[in-house]
Amino acid sequence: MKKSILSIALIFANVGSIACEVCKKQQPKVLRGISHGPGPQSEWDYLIVGVTALIVMVSLFYSIKWIIRPGEREKEHIKHKIFKMEQL
Repeated sequence: MKKSILSIALIFANVGSIACEVCKKQQPKVLRGISHGPGPQSEWDYLIVGVTALIVMVSLFYSIKWIIRPGEREKEHIKHKIFKMEQL
């Protein structure tokens, strides 16, 4: 477990040094030096990544919102039975 956390930390610490010199030359200025490969092949790639990021952010927002305030108000809802068991 400690090895995986350490390796993840090292990856994020060295983000700028991941791409080689050849790959840096093939990538657009915005993404230069982030990863290996030629980078996005068309403008559609940016749109796809942007829409995907938006979907992830909206999903994250609603999942956190509904965890904090689920909104069920009925006294017979299962959450009330679970909360009563926790208090015992």
